[in-house]
Amino acid sequence: MDIKEAREQIHRIDTEMAELFVRRMDTVREIAAYKQKHGLPVEDRKQEARVIEAHSSRVSDETMRSFYIQFLQNTMDVSKRWQHRLMNGIQVAYCGVEGAFACIAAKRIFPDGTTVSFPSFEKAYESVVCGECDIAVLPIENSFAGEVGQVMDLMFSGNLYVNGVYDLSVTHDLLGVPRAHVEDIQKVISHPQALAQCGKYIREHGYDAVNAENTAIAAQKVAEKGDVHTAAIASRESAELYGLRVLDHDINDSRSNTTRFAVFSRAGSYVPDKKEGGAFMLLFTVNDESGGLAKAVNIISAYGFNMRVLRSRPMKELPWHYYFYAEIEGSDTSENGRRMLSALEGACPMVKVIGHYKAAVNAQQGGESI
Repeated sequence: MDIKEAREQIHRIDTEMAELFVRRMDTVREIAAYKQKHGLPVEDRKQEARVIEAHSSRVSDETMRSFYIQFLQNTMDVSKRWQHRLMNGIQVAYCGVEGAFACIAAKRIFPDGTTVSFPSFEKAYESVVCGECDIAVLPIENSFAGEVGQVMDLMFSGNLYVNGVYDLSVTHDLLGVPRAHVEDIQKVISHPQALAQCGKYIREHGYDAVNAENTAIAAQKVAEKGDVHTAAIASRESAELYGLRVLDHDINDSRSNTTRFAVFSRAGSYVPDKKEGGAFMLLFTVNDESGGLAKAVNIISAYGFNMRVLRSRPMKELPWHYYFYAEIEGSDTSENGRRMLSALEGACPMVKVIGHYKAAVNAQQGGESI
């Protein structure tokens, strides 16, 4: 058997395995329903051990058997994640604590999902990579503070796809303990960006400003301290969560303060076209030569594509080298889009489409499942 025949045979086997996978997962759905009805946990280590013992003996080759055991375990791990999804809904990762704006965005985009808190953007991102969560909702840009560099770098180094971008209007309120009044406040606690976004209000009232990890943690600290002279700058949701009183509303310097959140998942989804307000996200590097960036930009323009966004970010492993992030109107999967990408790949060392989205989707209106 030559390599072509071997590959064709593997293709036939893979086709059969795909059909068997669907049948297995449909049966797992029935098991999940039974467990949910009877209050049983998803994980049953004794049953897993029995399955491995029963089926591993079917593989006579001792060396191959160890790989088959690993294959069985991986299959059962996927089945458990599927059961979790069926029994608990979609698992949505975000960075921060409950009440933070990232949590608010995640709940509004996926109201039927289960939100899962992580202490950093990287850990939230990696939770999707490893299958612990189904999706991650992470901020990519704020209209006041600009891009979120850490998330941009995860896009560059990681392999998740963006399947939507949602706008969340950020409204900051002044929160105090129930017996506090505005005139009592002497000190405010919040995330540095929130303090900056409310700088004029803070200066006018002569408050001392103290940094916190995020706005929800600031609210939590104020609730725990119970001091009428200390307030948090955070969301109304945080007030409800931590039993605080809204002392003043909408204290932002700008009424157009908006954060864009991207939805990351392990696989690409629907690709909207230009008529639907569709756009795609593109990362690329250029040759270290005169006119390298201009050459790339001219290629994009020559094929009739308009860039909504173009930014540069430093490459951490190569000092004084940069990658570029662009958001481009239209579809990269159209005939013209494929030609443009082909030309770009001929001129750039690295070209990577990382996602698609529809323009101007508001997180306040809720989102959709992926």
